[in-house]
Amino acid sequence: QVQLVESGGGLVQAGGSLRLSCAASGSIMFSIYAMGWYRQAPGKQRESVAAISSGGSTNYAESVKGRFTISRDNAKNTVYLQMNSLKPEDTGDYYCRGQRPNGMAYWGKGTLVTVSS
Repeated sequence: QVQLVESGGGLVQAGGSLRLSCAASGSIMFSIYAMGWYRQAPGKQRESVAAISSGGSTNYAESVKGRFTISRDNAKNTVYLQMNSLKPEDTGDYYCRGQRPNGMAYWGKGTLVTVSS
């Protein structure tokens, strides 16, 4: 069983920064997982924000390019999302997702980010 637990959300003013963390535990070889961050704003569908492969390749949604950075520390079984220059439209629940090479995926329960104008 794999558990993903997000932390680091909170209330921040526009232009501010937050760093989200997602810690993985359980029967997991974290280094082989592709990891991603998703967000869901009120009344909207969940969308991909950033992803990092097992090899360290990254990709980002156009809306966050240049502001957000995803990284991973395999020794700590943790993936991070550094969010800078936050905007009110970045508000939402942020979820961590881990996917094994065979396609099996796991989700965390989310952490709330609120950006005030």
